[in-house]
Formats: sequence, structure tokens, C-alpha cells
Amino acid sequence: MIPYATAAEAEAALGRAMTWAEAAWFRYSATMPDYCLYYHTALILLVSYTLAPLPLALLELRATQTSPPAYKLQPGVRRTVADFLRCYRDAVSVLVLTVGGLQLVSFRIIKKVGIRAGLPLPSVGETVAQLVVYFLVEDYLTYWFHRLLHTPWGYEKIHRVHHEHAAPMGFAAAYAHWVELIILAFPAFAGPAIVPCHMTTFWIWFILGAIEAVDTHSGFIFPFNPAKFIPFYGGAEYHDYHHYVGRQSQSNFGLVFTFCDFIYGTDKGYRYHKASLTKVIFF
Repeated sequence: MIPYATAAEAEAALGRAMTWAEAAWFRYSATMPDYCLYYHTALILLVSYTLAPLPLALLELRATQTSPPAYKLQPGVRRTVADFLRCYRDAVSVLVLTVGGLQLVSFRIIKKVGIRAGLPLPSVGETVAQLVVYFLVEDYLTYWFHRLLHTPWGYEKIHRVHHEHAAPMGFAAAYAHWVELIILAFPAFAGPAIVPCHMTTFWIWFILGAIEAVDTHSGFIFPFNPAKFIPFYGGAEYHDYHHYVGRQSQSNFGLVFTFCDFIYGTDKGYRYHKASLTKVIFF
């Protein structure tokens, strides 16, 4: 809760006039306890995982049996409305219960590591720098957790649920065993714990994380896909191969970037696959 009763008091404390963003934040959060602001995260994730995959589902459903969706990585796999609704229902049910539970027990930790909700708001540069750190930290930690989930015990007991979709779709980004969601929450929170941020940055971080997860599970590779513009970004094609191989996959464990797979040699299967496709196309 912002410790100022009026905007004038807030500006006096800042020693300057508030920006339009700070004024909007003051109006929204001035009388709201910090724990309520933190609990917004669960709602933000729910909305992100609901809206981000929707255009992809509609694109696939609009295609006819004789004309598969353009840019689809596995065009032979076709889904019905019931398939999308079933995946969404199962994914959201586990997401709400898991994230909601984590939210209830983690607020004190968030406060202790220094996530703040007051004024001033961070600059754009500060926000971008923190988000870059968060993506790098999450990607590195998730790489190793993902490899552990592909051990025989980890896959059979936990990770096989996520791999039920050999041809991934946007709604399957959050489709996983509840234990896996708890495991992957640690890398997601690690960055903000190392480099504390403002609550608004925290929200942006989870929105971008959801969008990135939906993109890599989209099953589509568009001409404007982020992998063409962001260095070392894996994208949908990279992760689609991991799902296509499934249980036997010992390649493409990085969920955001490709450098961990390159450094630790776990991209060899994918590179061989790409080389094979290139030879087929060439000949």
C-alpha cells in the first residue's frame, strides 16, 4: 500500500510531479494492500493463458480437411473444438489450483526478497534490463529441471502428462502435472528473487513468460516468428521437435533459448534432424 493519502503528498515525497503512469498506478493501488496486488499474478496468468492461444486455435479450426492451416508444423494433426476445450479445461484447472496455492504461501517471501509496490515506478531501461536477467536465469535453471524430468522416473511419474501432446498447441503450454508446475515455478521466481523489481515489472514478467510459452507450444512457425529476430531464441519449431520425439527425446531441453543445448551438447538430435530435412529438400 502506498503510504500517501493524496497525490500531492506522493509528489512531495518524490520531489517532482508524477508521470502519467505513476499517477495511474497511484489511483489504482493507493488503498490496496500489497498482498492483493501480488495476488493479481494468478489472474494475470489465467487471462494470459486464455487469450494468447485463442487466435491460434481459431486459425486451426477455420482450416478445412483439404486445406490444412498455413505455417502449421505438423499439418497432419487436426483438432476439434472439443480437443481445444478439453486441453484448456484440464490445463486451467491445474494452473489455478497450483498457482493459487503458491500465491497464498509465497507472499511473505516476495516481500522479503524486495518486490515493491510503491513509487516511483521503474524506468523503461530498468524494466527491460531486469526482464532480460529473468529470462536468462529462468532458461538456465529450467534447462536442468527439464533434463531431470526426462530421466525415466521423472518422465513416467510427472513429465509424461505434458508430453501427451506430441503435436503441441498453445493451450498445452500450461498442460502439465501439478508437480511439474510447482517445480517450474522455482526458475520463474528465481530471477525476481536475485534482482528484485517493482510489482508492475513482476506482472509484465509473467505476462511475457506466458506469451513465450504459448509461442513455443503454438505448433505454428510464422514468417514473423520471434526466432528470426531474437538471438538464440528457440521458438515453436525448436520445441515442436522435442514434443514430436517425446519420451525418447534427449534434445532441445531449453524452453526459451538454445545456448544451453549448444553448450551441453543436447541439440545434436535436432541438428541432425534439420540436416536430414535439408538433404531431402535439396535432392
